[in-house]
Amino acid sequence: MSIIAYLRSENEKLPKELFYEYEYRIMVGISTCSLTKRAEEIKKIIEKDLIDKKMDAKLAIVGCNGMCYSEVLVEVARINGPNILYTNINPENAHLILDHFINYISNNQSLFQSKIQIKELKDEPFYALQERRILEYVGRIDPYSLNEYLMIGGYEGLKKALSMSPEGVINEVLSSGLRGRGGAGFPTGKKWKFAYESKSDQKYAICNADEGDPGAFMNRLTAEGSPFMIIEGLTIMGYAIGANKGYIFVRAEKPLMAERLETAITLAKKKGFLGENIMNSNFSFDIEVILSAGAFVCGEETAMIAAIEGKRAMPRPRPPYPASKGLWNKPTCINNVETLAHVSLILKNGSNWFSQVGSEKSKGTKVFCLTGSIAKSGAVEVPLGTTIRKLIFDIGGGSSNGSIIKAVQIGGPSGGCIPSKYFDYELDYESLQSLGAIMGSGGLVVLTESNCMVDVAKYFLTFTSAESCGKCTPCRIGLTKMLNKLIEITNGKGRIEDIDYLINISRVIIDSSLCALGQTAPNPILTTIKYFKEEYLEHIIEKKCRAKVCTSLLKYEIDQEKCKKCMVCVKNCPNKAIEIEEGEIIFINQDKCIKCGTCRIVCPFNAIKVS
Repeated sequence: MSIIAYLRSENEKLPKELFYEYEYRIMVGISTCSLTKRAEEIKKIIEKDLIDKKMDAKLAIVGCNGMCYSEVLVEVARINGPNILYTNINPENAHLILDHFINYISNNQSLFQSKIQIKELKDEPFYALQERRILEYVGRIDPYSLNEYLMIGGYEGLKKALSMSPEGVINEVLSSGLRGRGGAGFPTGKKWKFAYESKSDQKYAICNADEGDPGAFMNRLTAEGSPFMIIEGLTIMGYAIGANKGYIFVRAEKPLMAERLETAITLAKKKGFLGENIMNSNFSFDIEVILSAGAFVCGEETAMIAAIEGKRAMPRPRPPYPASKGLWNKPTCINNVETLAHVSLILKNGSNWFSQVGSEKSKGTKVFCLTGSIAKSGAVEVPLGTTIRKLIFDIGGGSSNGSIIKAVQIGGPSGGCIPSKYFDYELDYESLQSLGAIMGSGGLVVLTESNCMVDVAKYFLTFTSAESCGKCTPCRIGLTKMLNKLIEITNGKGRIEDIDYLINISRVIIDSSLCALGQTAPNPILTTIKYFKEEYLEHIIEKKCRAKVCTSLLKYEIDQEKCKKCMVCVKNCPNKAIEIEEGEIIFINQDKCIKCGTCRIVCPFNAIKVS
């Protein structure tokens, strides 16, 4: 793929302070996603190129700006413009970037037309249709530099908060309409108020950075790209509720995220933004990063509290809620990364600014992760109330392989599958709940005609049943029973009464499970039965999988007209299931066939039929 260079508009120029008196600023996107594409190697190539060309340039490490489909990303800026974002960079073409930029500003970019396409970033729907607030500078500032965070207005929110009373800060957050960005959307200000009103000699503030949903990476991307924003938001929460100790609970599988947060905490302490008498006030607050044990259930707040205390991560009954009796039985407030990122901006810009976008009941913006069968995968920030259709087709570019998109799965493994007929619904908390789904952290998996919806339900239930902590019987036993039933259906052993069985046991699990894991785990099953019941019936009655995913229901046969008797399939069949009859007719013995598909892969004449 050739390099696509996006020219930024005038209003996206970087503050001059970020150039550190250099003429050029080169930003290399190094994040968890780009490291797999050799971003570190690319940085070294550009570093050497800068020395060879004797360019007066500041080389900065930045995070990912969300255009994950175009990794690796490198942006080159001149102090008086222009700013060009280069995409699809690899070690083989990295040497072209600086030459192209120099030739561009000399009006001689035609030398690179065959290798580099240049476009206006405002014409790229993936970027232009966003409302970037918390992601505005993610991918443009150095996550290791407190000075750069201050240059873009960082810590103005905390400064304003410390000039107000804790009640005033809480009222500002309440007025904004901010709702938690990691679950069912509980009003953030209300949660803070409950913790503030709880009387205790000690209180705690926790940032939930566990993010265990498959397909969700918005918290990692935000924290890796702008860790000081998260620390500022957590510090504001600590001040508002009266806590002097905070924790950031990071999933152990995200070491870069943890490392950047820890570095930011150290730098914030040195500059007086953490520790004793923050910013010459009477408020003292400290933060510690805790690595999780990796269990999905750690995302549930009472299980997270148990893990921080050094206990097995198992939820406990509520009430009492953490706001009154949480960490070490003290009042505790928990918000996730994205929620706290919004907090710092709300205090900086005001509640009215925040609520200017969004829907009637769901204010502000939300970061969604686009994954699955979508052309442009990545993280996008849009106003709540944006339609599913706009997110998938206008921003995400539609299907990645030309297949018809038939559904999206939203809300993580406990979310629901929404069919295409509802794609004009607005993405907010109430509309999703009415469809049987949840917002969750904002992971959105695109499903096409090549996806079997029964298999999709089985996939997510395999995850949630394995991640159940086992404390309560409905979740521990119920999810396993449901999974076994789905396995039977996809293996061609299902019965018509299995559908009612799955619905009934789902309701029991939802009503009687201890925590949100069990209470929401049946959502993929209930929504796929509700909206795609015909696929269940095909599996059960016709023993057929229309997407040809459930291998036990597939039948491999040889098209005798196309077969050239080259014997390649015979030689490669791992179970010797391809046999030869008299007259040299090659056929597949169905009793021996293990449905591995090897014959179809190796056949040079496309003579293997699958039905």
